[in-house]
Amino acid sequence: MVAVERYLKPELAAQIKRLDLRAQMVVRGFLQGLHASPYHGFSVEFSEHRRYAAGDDPKDIDWVAYAKTGKYYVKKFESETNLTGYLAIDLSQSMDYTYRQQLTKLDYSICLAAALSYLMIQQQDPVGLVTFDTHLKASVPPRSRRSQLPAILSQLTKLKVAGQTNLAGSLGQLAAMLRHRSLIMLMSDLLTDETEMLKALRNLRHSGHDIIIFHVLDEAEVTFPFSGNVELVDPETGERQMVNAADAGADYRREVERLRERLNRECREMRIDYVPLDTSQPYDKALMEYLLRRRGRF
Repeated sequence: MVAVERYLKPELAAQIKRLDLRAQMVVRGFLQGLHASPYHGFSVEFSEHRRYAAGDDPKDIDWVAYAKTGKYYVKKFESETNLTGYLAIDLSQSMDYTYRQQLTKLDYSICLAAALSYLMIQQQDPVGLVTFDTHLKASVPPRSRRSQLPAILSQLTKLKVAGQTNLAGSLGQLAAMLRHRSLIMLMSDLLTDETEMLKALRNLRHSGHDIIIFHVLDEAEVTFPFSGNVELVDPETGERQMVNAADAGADYRREVERLRERLNRECREMRIDYVPLDTSQPYDKALMEYLLRRRGRF
């Protein structure tokens, strides 16, 4: 399949297949605390039993099952067996930028999305795709069946940038779509109104959704590797500005670092995973490092 060969390296597929998403990536953190509360007002349905394991809340032991079998079992709920994921990709014009890397920011995000969709489907969790610029656009409804991966990859190969962005408004539209607690995997350069974006993220978290933000910047947007007089062009507004690279470089790099630190702090307070990336980092290596780092926290 061309799409798989282009966006999903075989060696990455082999690696992430060995990672248990439910136990090692997001879900353990997502479900932490839910066992102790009776799901804080969220409706869940009993699914089946599973053997009691270290770390399970003793209050969840089914004593009727113990009386019949002499073994400890806990009830397994639908919220444990189904995690619905949404890949959300920014299609604003700025995502088409690359200075000297092979992949644009959009290409890089597509690679991440392909790998994450493969991972979730391997774990039999429903995953879907939404895209946005000033509003939500093309979507693939969440499914967990094997045919979902070709459907998502097919849509990914068709993505093209267009226009400006309204990240906060698009997140609001996405929130209105969601009927159950979901995992939102956002891929964007976050070149948007920061205050409104953070407000929209807080609303999503308040509704109980788990969020991972992959903040994708071009290598040049992080390192500012220019020299001499440089004309900077805003890809979404067309606004132009001449700067002297020697004068502007240090201040620019400092502002980018401050932005990343600020977003990391705000996201940490909201219990959102913030993953700063740039296109000089091999996407497969960056994703594996994130997954393993996440696993180490639980």
